[in-house]
Amino acid sequence: MKVTEVDIQFVKPKDGLIAFASVVVDDQLYLGGIAVHRKLNGSGYRLTYPTRKVGTEQFSLFHPIRRPTGLAIEDAIFGKLKNVASRLDAGHGGSDAGPA
Repeated sequence: MKVTEVDIQFVKPKDGLIAFASVVVDDQLYLGGIAVHRKLNGSGYRLTYPTRKVGTEQFSLFHPIRRPTGLAIEDAIFGKLKNVASRLDAGHGGSDAGPA
């Protein structure tokens, strides 16, 4: 499995949420609405995957079920975040990280 595209949309930070990401897997599957949060201790980021509430039940729309898949998605998103942060620090770019 290969993450072939990453898009990041930054949001006004609230309760640790800093952005939403989408990825394309193997040029065939689009996964969107992945929330990017700053870890509470400030040591990095974490991802949460979209859920839907129906009545009192919470259902996961999608999420990785194997560790290597989750790590591949994390690596792609966190790599893009690092790239965008370095561009913003250098004074280039806006709040839209665009496709990888």
